[in-house]
Amino acid sequence: MEETHSFMSLLIVVLVAFLTPILLNKFRIHIVPIVVAEIIAGLIIGKSGFDIVNPDQLLETLSTLGFIYLLFLSGLEIDFSIFSSKKKSKNEAGPSGILFPSIIFIMMMALSFGIAWLFVLTGFIDNAYLMALIIATISLGIVVPTLKDTGIIKTGLGQTILLITVIADLATMILLGVFVSVYSPEGKNTWLLLLLFIAGLGLYFLGKFFKNRPVFTNLRKGTIQIDTRAVFTLIIVLVALSQQVGAESILGAFLAGALVSLLAPNPSMVQKLDSFGYGFLIPIFFVMIGARIDLIELFADPDVLILMPFLLIAFMVTKIVPILWFKKWYKIQTVMSIGVLLSSKLTLVIAAAEIGERMGMIDSKMSSAIILVGVISCIVGPIFFKKLFPRKTEQGTKTIAILGANSITLPLSQRINDDYKICLYHLRSNTIDKNYSEDHLRTYDVTVIDNYEIESLKKLGVFNVDILLVSTEHDDLNATIAKAAKENNVERVITRIEPDEKAESLREEEIEVFSTLMSTITLLEAMIKSPHVMNLFTSQENSLAEVLINNDDYIGESIKRLDFLGDTIIIRIFRENEALVPHGDTALKLGDRLIVTGSEGSIQQLKEQLEF
Repeated sequence: MEETHSFMSLLIVVLVAFLTPILLNKFRIHIVPIVVAEIIAGLIIGKSGFDIVNPDQLLETLSTLGFIYLLFLSGLEIDFSIFSSKKKSKNEAGPSGILFPSIIFIMMMALSFGIAWLFVLTGFIDNAYLMALIIATISLGIVVPTLKDTGIIKTGLGQTILLITVIADLATMILLGVFVSVYSPEGKNTWLLLLLFIAGLGLYFLGKFFKNRPVFTNLRKGTIQIDTRAVFTLIIVLVALSQQVGAESILGAFLAGALVSLLAPNPSMVQKLDSFGYGFLIPIFFVMIGARIDLIELFADPDVLILMPFLLIAFMVTKIVPILWFKKWYKIQTVMSIGVLLSSKLTLVIAAAEIGERMGMIDSKMSSAIILVGVISCIVGPIFFKKLFPRKTEQGTKTIAILGANSITLPLSQRINDDYKICLYHLRSNTIDKNYSEDHLRTYDVTVIDNYEIESLKKLGVFNVDILLVSTEHDDLNATIAKAAKENNVERVITRIEPDEKAESLREEEIEVFSTLMSTITLLEAMIKSPHVMNLFTSQENSLAEVLINNDDYIGESIKRLDFLGDTIIIRIFRENEALVPHGDTALKLGDRLIVTGSEGSIQQLKEQLEF
């Protein structure tokens, strides 16, 4: 009977986790992050609501695994490439580099310690260091989706916000591990934490050595999936080791995620790991967080009622005050929106609250209150950011660098000249296409350079662009430059590779590849088989175009309710990694890319409505 009851509670939790995103989408509740909605759903079925869930051993085990896996994915989310010294576009204002975000975080940490001592002096908590970590942390899982939704994550400002968040997330997690090692009765010597990081470093070099070995490449397919097995082995090893050295298991899980991120797994691997976590274990964890909270008991305590608003204010003050430095470059409205967004915190707040409760520093009511304030901050932060942040931020014209002047790139540069700022480079020793004289080159504003060496290209600023098109005469050189561009954080890299085995490996590194031979063959095939389709590419009256959904007013709106389509037809909708066939009831989402056909006037009207 006990086993049956365990599975009944699990069934209820899994059903709630399954239905929550469906209901959010059905009622177009896009302002609430899914993890927050899952906690609210847990409140309804748990102690605060119907109380139909029994948190038995099975659920507790799955919830713990969900928490460990959540911290692993938090580490995996860290993109260490943002720490490189990529220069921002000349059109963008604001600071660049890692120094400014680091100073901002130090200011946040210092302010958090000051306010934490106020909570100690007023008797709300006994340990200022624990409270300081709770106040100082920032939720990477809330900030990143919000920056993506508003379309600024790739801008200089977006990258600066992201750096502050990553530094805060990384530093507070490490400091939390140190805190446990120092204050826990079971904690060992703090220096033993070094063993954990040394082990992590060793495992990183081991993974780097074996990553691209042919024997492991062959074992990634079919029922073996050696890369997935390796990741889960890494998690368990570091979690077990972190417990042995007196730290929390979450530190080991977070470190495992960070190491996997450093090994630069391919996107399909990351997608598999995300799917397993956010599709099963993590929703159970968040639903159970809500199920354990007893709001009636919580609100019956006057101390808790006093603490919660002051704690929320502390979350915001410690972020807004340092962020006021941004006033040097941005309007106060933009600065305030950034401060409120950075006040969002959840994962580490939950970790710190549970650790504090287990160590006897706070009681269960205080722990629940802290988590609840974290949930509120995750609702308030993104909403206020989207409302306050200017929609039409000036991001400047996108820049393109083109390497190799020839009969393809020269006319191409003229055709896209109105939409992009173009820098065309050509090697001095190479002859230009016979159809283009030296006089022609002057009209195209070609910069003649002495070599294509990577260091020389860096000095010329070739990698400080939004898009790089590599079209020299040599495929090996194209591939080398394209890889270097990706390593230097160029957002989009397009390179010419004629039919070759290199093309597939470059695509795995998210480099876009084209072949003049295959392009010609494909177009001729289309002309023979589908002549009317070719008319869409060549006709002056009707054409194909891509429209980006960037206007909040149309988020969640169904296609059939768009009364300004004119003669435009939506052929496909690209949403993240999916290609959707549009229907009248298809709801639009921020960041969707619509592939449309129609007259130039109708397409322009559609862009004006949806992109701004």
